[in-house]
Amino acid sequence: MGHYFRHHFLDKTFLGLYSIDRFDAALLTPYFLVLILLAAYGGHRYWLVYLYYKNKKNETTEPEERFAELPRVTVQLPIFNEQFVIERLLESICKLEYPKDKLDIQVLDDSTDETVEVARGLVERYAALGNPIVHIHRTNRAGFKAGALEHGLDTAKGEYIAIFDADFTPPEDFLMRVIHHFTDPKVGMVQTRWTHINRGYSFLTQVEAILLDGHFVLEHSGRARSGVFFNFNGTAGMWRRQAITDGGGWQHDTLTEDTDLSYRVQLAGWKFLYLQDVECPAELPVEMTAFKTQQARWAKGLIQTGKKILPRVLRSDEPFHTKVEAWFHLTANLSYPLMIVLSVLLLPAMIIRFYQGWFQMLYIDFPLFMASTFSVSSFYLVSQKELFPGKWYRTFLYLPFLMALGIGLTITNTRAVLEALVGKQTAFARTPKYRVESKKDKVGAKKYRKRLGWVPGLELLIGTYFALAVFYAIDNENYITVPFLLLFVIGYWCTGLMSLLQGRFSGVAVTSDPHSKPFPVGV
Repeated sequence: MGHYFRHHFLDKTFLGLYSIDRFDAALLTPYFLVLILLAAYGGHRYWLVYLYYKNKKNETTEPEERFAELPRVTVQLPIFNEQFVIERLLESICKLEYPKDKLDIQVLDDSTDETVEVARGLVERYAALGNPIVHIHRTNRAGFKAGALEHGLDTAKGEYIAIFDADFTPPEDFLMRVIHHFTDPKVGMVQTRWTHINRGYSFLTQVEAILLDGHFVLEHSGRARSGVFFNFNGTAGMWRRQAITDGGGWQHDTLTEDTDLSYRVQLAGWKFLYLQDVECPAELPVEMTAFKTQQARWAKGLIQTGKKILPRVLRSDEPFHTKVEAWFHLTANLSYPLMIVLSVLLLPAMIIRFYQGWFQMLYIDFPLFMASTFSVSSFYLVSQKELFPGKWYRTFLYLPFLMALGIGLTITNTRAVLEALVGKQTAFARTPKYRVESKKDKVGAKKYRKRLGWVPGLELLIGTYFALAVFYAIDNENYITVPFLLLFVIGYWCTGLMSLLQGRFSGVAVTSDPHSKPFPVGV
């Protein structure tokens, strides 16, 4: 086969120049188009790093003014089947430093399992201790999380609304560090940075942490410091209630109700702040399928929000650079179907390009691959350098897997993006949480575990295709393609195998008492 290609392309060579026939042109045209589009999204990552450093002087600092009398705050805790983390959540919330007579806590419970009784019992216990906490249970999930938050606002007493998901454990001084930023009457929302309780649990959680660090350090800070739109992350933040109202309230026609509301509120003229130095710990997904489910929900929701909001943004009076940044933000997940197309075209296109001449690949293909692929590496390296100045070099160990994992997500995320593009509505798929905080803990309750059907098998099949492509490239001395092909092999094989094997070697012993916490096997 390799000799056929050598003779095929050598026959087309004249005076050292290659003349592309129609078949080659038909294949290379979409190949280069996809590469250019992916390079544009990759180049945007470099741009965010530039914005981060260029506007460092605009970093949010302590507010100059402080409330003489603290305003009333309502803390909303939307939960759905959170049996294993609800106690940890309420324990941390009831330790928040804020005057009890200025605080209300709502447990917005849409659960359909034992969580209802567990949550109700915990709320009664903490209320008896003097905490201003109530349990609000809906018998349906109308509107999912957005519906629960909107329902809670009907009885909320606070002028300001703090929101925490079930797997978060805000520090005791959270409210006091955030509330005074609202002395600026233009501020509608304040977002804080997520940190990770179980960062060191596994190689997967380490990579997940790096991915989120890139978002919270460079994306949020770069956008906030340069004055363009950025989004509330659904948790670990506080809203001015009037801003929610002015933006049209919580709506549930997208799976990222937080980003949807964020854009509507900013279009209404409200200002957002991001506090990078205020940390709020949370639990990372410890299973590959849970991670995939989370990423697919975010991918679909952002495309849904883009379809809904981008026309309004583009017609608005916002500056041109704000509109461009909104476009890149809300359409970024289109890169996943583009990666599928690239997966199909990569090997034949590289064979054609190789026989056209390695020099052409060096100054055309290679820079495009660098922009579209290796921008990921530099982006996350910078985020780790900012967070861990003395230890950031350890990130190099995780970079190949991080890049491969991004490739491995293409099947599930492409399906999610295509569903959003064609308007297919799906339920809000929660991310299972097990209160797994350290290596000694085990994954709990198989009833929360999600399966992805045929997807892992397809991922293994595609990974095998690229493994054969690696052998073919080596056999034909097309060594320049091998590193890129290996990323595809590792990405598809890792995500497929981890999805299939995630529950085989872990388990949990759950007590029969629904008010008891799960405990790891062997403890």
